[in-house]
Amino acid sequence: MDFTYLIHTVTDFISQHQHLALGVIFLLAFGESLAFISLLLPATVILLATGALIGESELTFFTVWLSAAVGAFCGDWLSWWLGFHYSERVIRVWPLSRQPQLIARGHAFFERWGTWGVFIGRFFGPLRAVVPLVAGICAMPSGKFQLANGASAAVWAFGILAPGALGIPWLAELFS
Repeated sequence: MDFTYLIHTVTDFISQHQHLALGVIFLLAFGESLAFISLLLPATVILLATGALIGESELTFFTVWLSAAVGAFCGDWLSWWLGFHYSERVIRVWPLSRQPQLIARGHAFFERWGTWGVFIGRFFGPLRAVVPLVAGICAMPSGKFQLANGASAAVWAFGILAPGALGIPWLAELFS
């Protein structure tokens, strides 16, 4: 699969169908945060590119940010829930079954950092896919998990969208 083509296709779709943009952004952030899909979907790059579209469209930063944050929150919540309810059985499912070292790294990271690991893990590519799942497998209490999940989703969504949404207009103004 050509990821460049996929990125251009999705960002073009968002540009041309702004009435569907928030739903697409939600799904991208959800997929980027869900344990199984995250390993297969280049959503981070697409969301970075989407940030640049904000200034060129009728979309507001707040609504795009909220859509991405809620999608990321829901993806991690579902990952935690799967780990909590299905425990170790969930890591035998593809594509996680093909990457046992990733689960081991996520488990070590979670054991070392606990609640902070859930927050910090969102910002580290492959760990983003497994730390919430491991937190569920380790029976992390829901309240603690959701607090770290919500805070990290809000910060992550801002960080992924702001460079394009805020940086590009600033650079354009600076060089005009």
